[in-house]
Amino acid sequence: MYATTYHKPRTLAEAVSFYEASEEPSYISGGHTLIPTLKNRLAAPQHLIDLRSIPELSGIAVTPDKVIIGSATKHAVVAASKEVKAAIPALAGLAGSIGDVQVRHMGTIGGSTANNDPAADYPSAVLSLDAIIHTDRREIPADEYFQGLYTTALEPGEILVRIEFRIPEIAGYAKFRNPASRYSMAAAFVSKHRDGHVRVAITGAGNEGVFRWTEAEERLTESLTPAALAGLAIDPSRMMGDMHAPADYRAHLVSVMTRRAVENLGGTHIL
Repeated sequence: MYATTYHKPRTLAEAVSFYEASEEPSYISGGHTLIPTLKNRLAAPQHLIDLRSIPELSGIAVTPDKVIIGSATKHAVVAASKEVKAAIPALAGLAGSIGDVQVRHMGTIGGSTANNDPAADYPSAVLSLDAIIHTDRREIPADEYFQGLYTTALEPGEILVRIEFRIPEIAGYAKFRNPASRYSMAAAFVSKHRDGHVRVAITGAGNEGVFRWTEAEERLTESLTPAALAGLAIDPSRMMGDMHAPADYRAHLVSVMTRRAVENLGGTHIL
């Protein structure tokens, strides 16, 4: 890794001050995307600004129609939250499936969502649950937030403060994991919202990152059953192909995981 200067602000204002006063700065939270990038010399920020000690970035609040999670809240905290389990069981299950124990006790929901790694779990929940991203500057709807591999609507220096999830009528998550990293090779988050519409978000497979599978949404809005997906397939040209799985296999996995998510509404199914 290149030499860096480490900062640990205690307030949002202090974090912004560090960023604005530094040359080539970068925010860091759990670091599970940024640290490997630094180790492989693919990035070299001169200043790292750690956001995890800012109190207002942590915590969980639940209202009758929303689950609100601070960006520095760790995966393990979300997975163990009785409030999240009661409101959106599939979201707690998703958090509990991320990586391994060490990753879950270090990684944060905000870091995962801000980096938009194509294999990350949380982006599918953010998109399927029609979440609102709150930053230190504005609010961003989920449909406008994700903009491609490792790319979001966040502007330079903008801090993700919290994520506001809509509580659905019911939701399910299914994931096929890479056996080594335990990150997603293909996963589907399916949620039926209280207005009757179904949103299906796919992560781990798309060549442009997380995306909504609108054809599946249309069928499942008509009938929220596995049978509604019969014969539906996704174009392999939309899928990533790499050393772990070719595009046509990932396309097959997307169909299987979407069906498994519907079969396991109210929870998760992890392979």
